[in-house]
Amino acid sequence: MYVYADHAATTPVHEAARKAMLHCLEEDYGNPSSLHSVGQRAREILDEARADVAACLNAEPSEITFTGGGSEADNQALLTGAVLGARKGKKHLITTAFEHHAVLHTMKALEKQGFTVTYLDVHADGVVRLEDVAAALTEDTALVSVMMVNNEIGTIQPIGEIAKLCQDKGVLFHTDAVQAVGHIPVDVKALGVDMLSLAAHKFHGPKGVGALYCRKGIRPEILIQGGAQERGRRGGTENMPGIVGMAAALKEAVLGLPAHMEKVTALRETLIAGLSKIPHSRLNGHRELRCPGTVNFCFEGIEGESLLLWLDAKGVAASSGSACTSGSLDPSHVLLALGLPHEIAHGSLRLSLGADNTEEEVEHILKVVPEVVAYLRGMSPVWEALETGKQKHLI
Repeated sequence: MYVYADHAATTPVHEAARKAMLHCLEEDYGNPSSLHSVGQRAREILDEARADVAACLNAEPSEITFTGGGSEADNQALLTGAVLGARKGKKHLITTAFEHHAVLHTMKALEKQGFTVTYLDVHADGVVRLEDVAAALTEDTALVSVMMVNNEIGTIQPIGEIAKLCQDKGVLFHTDAVQAVGHIPVDVKALGVDMLSLAAHKFHGPKGVGALYCRKGIRPEILIQGGAQERGRRGGTENMPGIVGMAAALKEAVLGLPAHMEKVTALRETLIAGLSKIPHSRLNGHRELRCPGTVNFCFEGIEGESLLLWLDAKGVAASSGSACTSGSLDPSHVLLALGLPHEIAHGSLRLSLGADNTEEEVEHILKVVPEVVAYLRGMSPVWEALETGKQKHLI
């Protein structure tokens, strides 16, 4: 048995999305900017996809801009907030210490352009405190950006409350909802957010396509020059197969959301209960405020990279954190933001489940992980030092 338990990295493409993409590639292959009938048919399909994505978010079609993925949408949102703020003389930005690097790296780039950035603490449970946001706001604040669901530990943030606070202070609010859309209910109007990012491949759509929601009245800054596509907001011929695939996948995800949430949450709870039995292990993030499928554990005395390789050999695909930083030897910045020491953060494991996983697959994970952890600890000098009392256990 081989179990795919890395849905937070990417998901298999849904059949509805695949069919929509193939039809677009084989039949309706026109350029939506062309004036002839083939192009105009493509324009109709593009408009339908935009309307479908908007409906799934309770947004207006005009508020949706298609992008090349979640990272691009994050970049465009932050640049938009920064530029709009600077025009009013406001050059202070707020985010959290455990955002995706698409946000953190953009914030660092904006700092080099003269903006100041406050990076909020997320506390040991991985949840941002509303009072911390309130304390960080100043008259100079242009934008606050807080992710809806953390990509590594799965904690859900109080987005509606933060958005309301920002609205009351006249500050723009953006949320990176890449790990939320298609997994938990997301209603932009109920949340009150000004901007929201999403990526298709996180909810069984294709890679390389995403969207940015900007509420009416906010015109996103242009990242890609070159044409009048996306109503002048993003140059370049639209990725029609990707866009229609994303729309189809999102419709399927939203339609089946209640049942999928119930199933995946039950699998997650079984996984947490089983992994918690491993001695000197730690569940990372808030116990209840988490998305249905994400589980992140640290196991003392082992290295995460070795754990992943052995799990793969034994039929479990997992990760130690974000796929965007898989080449880094440094411990997860998310886990360090929770206050974990380096030696503990190095031994992390992220298992992210989807609705296609089964109870039998979770049982396989619970059989394999303890075996691999025990094997790695058996050959670890660090574990020997911990067990003999030469070093003190931290978990």
